[in-house]
Amino acid sequence: MMKKVLIFGGGTGLSCVLSGLKLFPVEVTSVIAVSDDGSSTGVLKEELDIPAVGDLGKVLLSMANVDEDFVKLLSYRFKKDGTLYNHPVRNILLAALIDLKGDLTEASKYMCKLLNIKGEVLPLTAEKVDLIGHGETDTYVGECEVSQNIKNIQNLTYDHPIEVSQTVLDKMREADLIILSPGSLYTSIIPHLIAPEVKDTLKEISAPIMYISNLVCQPGETDEYTVSDHVKELNRYLGDRKVDIVVANNGKVDEKVTDVYRTKEQKSIVTLDEEEMKKLGVTVIADDVVHIDDKGSIRHNELKTAYLVFSYLMNS
Repeated sequence: MMKKVLIFGGGTGLSCVLSGLKLFPVEVTSVIAVSDDGSSTGVLKEELDIPAVGDLGKVLLSMANVDEDFVKLLSYRFKKDGTLYNHPVRNILLAALIDLKGDLTEASKYMCKLLNIKGEVLPLTAEKVDLIGHGETDTYVGECEVSQNIKNIQNLTYDHPIEVSQTVLDKMREADLIILSPGSLYTSIIPHLIAPEVKDTLKEISAPIMYISNLVCQPGETDEYTVSDHVKELNRYLGDRKVDIVVANNGKVDEKVTDVYRTKEQKSIVTLDEEEMKKLGVTVIADDVVHIDDKGSIRHNELKTAYLVFSYLMNS
């Protein structure tokens, strides 16, 4: 029987992992946070009163099994000044499908068929929702504000109690492995863990929780965080459940690349602190999983990362 994986995440980090996993005989359900409020997504969210569609659209394309020209079409952003400026076609299409299909969950299911996707890509909720950061004295509304003020924030919530898609909860119960993907810790990963229905379902199930660690720290959010720092923060929001397995990088990154990241983007490499990980009782799967793309960006090696996940599944 084919193993089943459910992966929580959003953005580029999740897309990299999924691009590799779709090559293996694994049934994958991807669940995407929909609290983004930046760029095209933020404009559509407010103008049309719909959930954020940006991260969902990116992930749908990373899982697509269609010709390259169709992917390029859906990725295209309008460049001329006007109403459509900076909107990618995929966002416009998803916004239209919300009207036609009734909500974002059904729109995403239709897109999975259209793009010949193996598995499912689902929004965490079909509701329009905003992330709220609570500090000692101030409250920060929206993902952009939260991202810019993490150091002043003690905990995250949503602006109202959300209803998690029943399909998501059902898929969690069927999963052999739950994965927390690489990505923005506080704005792509933790937003799943603040949903009470997700936390309650995680208490019910026995599937282990794997975290695929970030390779690079995010300025203003996770400056100088080690792998164990990421895990500790995830555990804080997981509550009764904890991270069981971590896939982490132990390879070296070319100094020329790291120097560029430090000087131009104020980003540092996430360090694997194995002794601290032992104290947390986490199983560590360490390997050189770094890939430098043609733009000089540090990314997960899609195939190798997916292979490590698949190997764990086959041996568990």
